[in-house]
Amino acid sequence: MKTTLPFLLLLSVAQAQNLTSNIPYADPAHERQVLDVYAPDDAENLPVIFWIHGGGWQVGDKTDIQIKPRVFAERGFVFVSTNYRLLPHVEMGVLIRDVAKSLGWVHKNIAGYGGDPRRILVMGHSAGAQLAALLCIDDRYLKAEGVPFDVLKGCMPVDGDTYDVPAIIITVEIRQTVHGLPLPEFGHRVKFGNDPEKHLEFSAITHVAKDKGSPPFLILHVAGHPDVTAQALRLGAVLKKAGVPAKVFGARETTHNQLNANLGLPDDPATKELFKFLGPLMGATR
Repeated sequence: MKTTLPFLLLLSVAQAQNLTSNIPYADPAHERQVLDVYAPDDAENLPVIFWIHGGGWQVGDKTDIQIKPRVFAERGFVFVSTNYRLLPHVEMGVLIRDVAKSLGWVHKNIAGYGGDPRRILVMGHSAGAQLAALLCIDDRYLKAEGVPFDVLKGCMPVDGDTYDVPAIIITVEIRQTVHGLPLPEFGHRVKFGNDPEKHLEFSAITHVAKDKGSPPFLILHVAGHPDVTAQALRLGAVLKKAGVPAKVFGARETTHNQLNANLGLPDDPATKELFKFLGPLMGATR
């Protein structure tokens, strides 16, 4: 059920916001096919951050956003956080189409909340990073929801390890095998369909192509973790080869969860890179 209430975040110089929560983006809607919109007071024609939570495609919630709504509101953005159905209750393809449908709702309706439907930036952490990258590269999902690629002004995946699904499957399984350890019962091989064709299908790098219209990328990752580092560098290299602007930034002395939680803190290196990337849009109203 849709609810609306004023929401004041009391951190540092607080930014008054309106939070509209649990908006259904499907009809009929499953209980997880809902999103939240955080809009600054008097928002009008502001660029939109579309946030996709992580959790291994199995857990997580749209409220896992830490200080992001306040931080982005202070810089002139409407912030949207979405839920989606999860494994193993639905298959990966259904899950991805849920997120695309949510973004389709944003494109069609965000003007009513002070957002600009022509300026959307897609962002996600962990599993959400894979979903963000795939939606901004494989245009079939958004085309099905009537969202043209030219409204996407940036993609910021945060510490994903599945931009190249076959590579991470091989990496993990070889590492387990050489150390005499059991393979994960519900690892990436199974999550992505236990079918090599599906593993390629759900890999963002598979769909990168020149002149496709993919937006610029800022790929954030934990510098000290070899798997996410390799995946970030791989995605960045494939994008650059296709002529898509892409920057890869490895955050040092942090962890998978800290990198996400610290986004928005003034002295955080990854936040500085993020705001540099968003610079042309910050504070813009048209």
